[in-house]
Amino acid sequence: MSFFNSFQTEDMSFFNNLSLPVSQSSKTYTSAPTKNGHDSLSNPTPVMSSELVESEPTFSHEENNENLENNDNDDLIEMPQNNESYKDNRFEAGNKTWKGKVFVRKNHKESDESTSQHCHESEPGDDQLPKKRKGKSISVSESRILYPDIDDPVAVRKPVRSCTKYPLSNFISYSNLSSSFSAFTSKLSSVEIPKNVQVALEVPKWREAVLEEMKALEKNKTWSVMTLPDGKKTVGCKWVFTVKYNSDGSIERYKARLVAKGFTQTYGIDYSETFAPVAKLNTVRILLSLAANLDWPLHQLDVKNAFLNGDLEEVYMDIPPGFEDKFGSNVCKLNKSLYGLKQSPRAWFEKFTYSMKKQGYIQGQADHTLFTKFSQDGKIAVLIVYVDDIVLTGDDIVEMARVKEKLALDFEIKDLGSMRYFLGMEVARSKDGIVVSQQKYILDLLKETGMSGCRPADTPMDPNAKLWEEGSVPVDTGRYQRLVGKLIYLSHTRPDIAFSVSVVSQFMHSPFEEHLEAVYRILRYLKANPGKGLFFKKTNERNVSIFTDADWAGSVTDRRSTSGYCTYVWGNLVTWRSKKQGVVARSSAEAEFRAMAQGICEGLWIHKVLEELKIKIELPLKLYSDSKAAISIAHNPVQHDRTKHIEIDRHFIKEKLDAGITCLPFVTSSQQTADILTKSLARPTFEHLIGKLGMIDIYAPT
Repeated sequence: MSFFNSFQTEDMSFFNNLSLPVSQSSKTYTSAPTKNGHDSLSNPTPVMSSELVESEPTFSHEENNENLENNDNDDLIEMPQNNESYKDNRFEAGNKTWKGKVFVRKNHKESDESTSQHCHESEPGDDQLPKKRKGKSISVSESRILYPDIDDPVAVRKPVRSCTKYPLSNFISYSNLSSSFSAFTSKLSSVEIPKNVQVALEVPKWREAVLEEMKALEKNKTWSVMTLPDGKKTVGCKWVFTVKYNSDGSIERYKARLVAKGFTQTYGIDYSETFAPVAKLNTVRILLSLAANLDWPLHQLDVKNAFLNGDLEEVYMDIPPGFEDKFGSNVCKLNKSLYGLKQSPRAWFEKFTYSMKKQGYIQGQADHTLFTKFSQDGKIAVLIVYVDDIVLTGDDIVEMARVKEKLALDFEIKDLGSMRYFLGMEVARSKDGIVVSQQKYILDLLKETGMSGCRPADTPMDPNAKLWEEGSVPVDTGRYQRLVGKLIYLSHTRPDIAFSVSVVSQFMHSPFEEHLEAVYRILRYLKANPGKGLFFKKTNERNVSIFTDADWAGSVTDRRSTSGYCTYVWGNLVTWRSKKQGVVARSSAEAEFRAMAQGICEGLWIHKVLEELKIKIELPLKLYSDSKAAISIAHNPVQHDRTKHIEIDRHFIKEKLDAGITCLPFVTSSQQTADILTKSLARPTFEHLIGKLGMIDIYAPT
């Protein structure tokens, strides 16, 4: 069996030409096919039939020599065997004696040697091996040195070597991390999240979490059990499982959450107004840049059963899954709001906003989930909420401690300590700055899609690839949408995949195999650097910079252009966007001009956020463009045919220029950072722009 296990995928051609003796019953073996370089999508290890395993083949000396000559495989070494009949070529469990003849392949390539280093079973170095004689048998003593466990039965040998050519250990290392953060990241991968309540109830920790949630719901009188009235309908529900971590990486609690299927509700019948207290991640990144430069602490709070604090109108819900026997044929009339309902976030956020304003906090207008409070000596406490997760920062330490106590009186609050893991993002901090990445999210995504061992790619999209609306073979729409949806969330810390994700998102309604291959290409790129993330460093800059660019008529399907912009606050990337324009631009200047207008809008919003935080910034905001034509149109008030169709944007930009809010310096195309957001680029240019985005990989092997 070691003969078969020693082969990689590219060695399969040897098996195709190898003639095996066949007994009276047909004995075959096959290998799982690979497709398009996705090694992990199929197992490269040969799969032998049960009949073949029961009656293992023997190789006669003549057949072996003939096959070696025909296939030109000089690097095979014959292992010695006793000259006995076929029936004696077997394992003897009692004395652990192998009496068969087998050939093994030498590792004569450096790539094979490097691959073998990552196998589960280490092999002796070349300096420990006797000289291998080409085409000849080796002695028994030499075979013992080459393969010390050759006499052991397969069942008691060391674990089978891994045949993955691209193990994740090639791309991840924890040597650059502090001992505490290294322990924290390792603990993140130690817990497996159950897929459904049936699985959860079989695990004691998760079963306890489910029962705890049910007790909390009944204690708060969340529902009343009754028969469904005539003319009423119910909404479904499901369980969602998460893990809350403390700042030291220890598990604070296993969390089971009962979520209503609010997507089945009807507007005007089941609910009226809605509002979700979801913080803009752009605002969170602005706070991270300020915290890195001003040495603000970052604390994380968790609100337990947040939505139970909201009042609710008449809503009926199905029985929670897993408890059907307890409730029988009845339904639950909700007295309190529940996760998933359309009106629940608004009901909870009204209660939370009232509590914050009562404590003297000011609600932000640029982001309604941002609350600030200023002391008389000019210090500030900042709080931002994302549903039931709260981030607290600022330089007013006394107020930050006080607000924790006040919130604990109104709600059930848990202090999770320093911000380490927020919304699936790992936050690492040092004296040089803050790094935010989604390594665990990427590793889980690779595992879920079966691509943990796939061949990595240098860029997220082939520069020569052109995707059309139609393709050869349609693929499962639901699976494609779920996969792209995960990539969209991942792009919150990975601006390097923003353009490619924007492209594959355009085919959500009717995906084909070519579109799925483009998604796989993004996953293969993520495999090469799963730990890469945004670095918020300390700088001496105190301004806001904006880069805008456009790829004119880049879409082959409708010839629309792609706009891209990225903004920097105090030298750190905080916002970016890659989006296809709504109309067809009739010139490159028009496409650039529309991108310029979007960039100015983003700059004005950032300026508003910083004003609410009372952070002084230098004016005018610098907007860098590589289009002299667009810059000329912005400064030139003369109306002509080239500007009539962009009249609104032209007046808007001219107004901000005259007010001194923004200026339009020219930058060469080679220095245009936003270029990475408008088109797929070749590797040298792509890597150069990634460096300008401020992305680093603290998990990269040294």
